[in-house]
Amino acid sequence: MSLTVMAVGDLVVDEPDPASFFDPTRETLGRGGVVIGHVEVPHSTSAAQVSTDVPAPPADPAALRAVADAGFHVVTLAGNHVYDAGDQGVADTITYAAEAGLATAGAGPTLDQARRPAVVERDGLRVGVLSYNCVGPRESWATSRKPGCAYVKVLTHYELDHASPGGPPAVYTFADPESLERMAADVAALAAEADVVLVSLHKGVGHTPAVLAMYERPVAHAAVDAGAHAVFAHHAHIMRGVEMYRGRPIYHGLGNFVTVTHALTPAAGDEDERAAWARRRVELYGFAPDPDMPYYPFHPESRNTAIALCRFDRDGLVTAGLVPCWIDDAGRPVPLGNDEEGRRVVSYIEQITRRAGLRTEFRWEGEEVVLGG
Repeated sequence: MSLTVMAVGDLVVDEPDPASFFDPTRETLGRGGVVIGHVEVPHSTSAAQVSTDVPAPPADPAALRAVADAGFHVVTLAGNHVYDAGDQGVADTITYAAEAGLATAGAGPTLDQARRPAVVERDGLRVGVLSYNCVGPRESWATSRKPGCAYVKVLTHYELDHASPGGPPAVYTFADPESLERMAADVAALAAEADVVLVSLHKGVGHTPAVLAMYERPVAHAAVDAGAHAVFAHHAHIMRGVEMYRGRPIYHGLGNFVTVTHALTPAAGDEDERAAWARRRVELYGFAPDPDMPYYPFHPESRNTAIALCRFDRDGLVTAGLVPCWIDDAGRPVPLGNDEEGRRVVSYIEQITRRAGLRTEFRWEGEEVVLGG
């Protein structure tokens, strides 16, 4: 008998009637023994705004009940927005998640507590989940005396490789060895006590198709080398490729799942941070969101997404794969099968996997896609 683990990317549930956005996926998620998602923003009643990143006001704590009712069991919290509402925002999110029946990983009142895994038991198997933020900002990181998230510190070096001062540099990124070793130690410790070890990484270059930054594969590989059976990533708000490393899956970016909010869409006459971000988004990433979807302020290719699907038994990983999904005009992820639409989304995932230099094989088995290579 095998245990099915499912994982999705970013969850931003910040619109009225939150449960309705999960209606198309409710049946699919209901088949997962352990279902994991990443909660991107605080869920809090706090009015504090302490972010140095793109502004993301807290969402209604009641939305976490909709997440749990949709079939989720574990939510990861280590991300760039977890501290946007300060200490109270972190505490409220953990508290309201627990009240909804969701286990959490990746955030806490101290760094030691943020590094603790969520552990759930299913069919006699202990499943542990760890969560790390690789993208900053530093204000989001927990310390021994400050709430926040667990993290892997990533360093960026810019090198001008041509004789044009002010021209575009080469960009080199790599994990700080100390924080990478700390993550590996956490993974190894969990592997000594859990049957299935899963690592969630908030990483990648936002809103940019296909590209993997230099640090991403080494950090994910380090997690597997330390004992992780699968790595699930998010943050970029657009799908990334999938890699099989030492026979274990690395989903380099699961993109968006339910990510609905008006918080990043300027209203008429706005000249605040939202308006500045809307202008900056075009400069940085070369796209403007669909004006007919003000609740979905993301790259048009991000509507291609997937549910990661891994099956485990007492000997470890049995199969790894995915269920392709398309985010419809209402902002709802819709699972697809082996039909024209499903094959189109899988073709997109295969294409961005190849563009990232990964050689993973994708094959249909019934209505699911299985990974190989």
